[in-house]
Amino acid sequence: MHAKYFWLGALAWASVLVVATGNVSADDQSADQTQLQHSDLSLYRTADGKLKPIQSIADWMLRRQQIIAGAELAMGPLPQTEAMPAFDTRITEDVWMGKVRRLTMTMAVDDSDRLPLDLYLPSSVAQLVNVNALTNAIHSPKLAAVVALHPTGAAGKRIVAGQGGRPGRQYGIELAQRGYVVIAPDYPSFGEYADYDFKRDNFASGTMKAIVNHRRCVDYLADLPFVDSERIGAIGHSLGGHNAIFMGVFDQRVKVMVSSCGWCPFQDYYGGQIGGWASERYMPRLRDKFQLAPDNVPFDFYELVAALAPRTFVSVSPTHDANFDIRGVRKAIPVAAQIYSLFDSREELILLTPDCEHDFPKDMRMKSYSIIDRVLQHKPIEIEPATN
Repeated sequence: MHAKYFWLGALAWASVLVVATGNVSADDQSADQTQLQHSDLSLYRTADGKLKPIQSIADWMLRRQQIIAGAELAMGPLPQTEAMPAFDTRITEDVWMGKVRRLTMTMAVDDSDRLPLDLYLPSSVAQLVNVNALTNAIHSPKLAAVVALHPTGAAGKRIVAGQGGRPGRQYGIELAQRGYVVIAPDYPSFGEYADYDFKRDNFASGTMKAIVNHRRCVDYLADLPFVDSERIGAIGHSLGGHNAIFMGVFDQRVKVMVSSCGWCPFQDYYGGQIGGWASERYMPRLRDKFQLAPDNVPFDFYELVAALAPRTFVSVSPTHDANFDIRGVRKAIPVAAQIYSLFDSREELILLTPDCEHDFPKDMRMKSYSIIDRVLQHKPIEIEPATN
């Protein structure tokens, strides 16, 4: 069994659902009230059930809580633990990739599950650390770090090292060569996590299990003496692209998120055919509770992207991506921009639209890395990346 999770009390959770979904009693309804729309971020619902305009950051933060509550209806609640276990890292491989050192290990997520991951150490610390005691102090400037989330593929975490058989996915090793500490976990059902059994865990979705794992990666990075816990980002392509968004929504320690080919509103995903989101490894409640109907889903990406504000978000959305329709992205970005503008940070919502299919081409990776450098105040080690 997993660690015991301590959920919101039944009454408290019920009140969250009321706020999130607008299920107020008839006595509370007024003639001009309507349901909150995912694509309308101008309103929030007050505790007494009324809709009011968002006029301040405080108003927005109430709507943000309602967005998270809606996401948890589909994903399952984010568990709270009384005490996290020790990381208990166990290294299974230690290899050099040029000047970068890659440690393959597993790490305790709770009292029964161990997360497989790769930790990339850049040249500035690769020879200085004691790999048998990584959390011991060393004399080194603190470095920025990135969580590199892989796309769909049997190779899992190794895809971000360029070992997945397709070009343009090697952002993990490239960022490590650039001087970042990089952590690259497997997503459940891929890589060394290939035999993960979703039916035997305590999570309502693979999506929420992944969010918990990725938060644990941030915990670990923040505990490393050579990492600056205030300078952590996330990047991913496809599966990793939307996981970078989910991670940023549920973990505000992440200061910059890059999503390549990772999202569009549900109505724009294959014309509203959202069955691809409903497998065990993603969100089966979209099928079991929400009838695979986009209008029934209690959250959408308009809201999730806005919930990243005021932190930096880079969406690399190709014009010919067959998975995530650029037309939907172009509808959603101006909606989220209203919230970024509320924070006076509109420039931190960045849309890049390469003329390609479902890919993360070299020029887009380089632009994304430069933005990560700026946000995390990192001076890169200059490298010549792969050509694709």
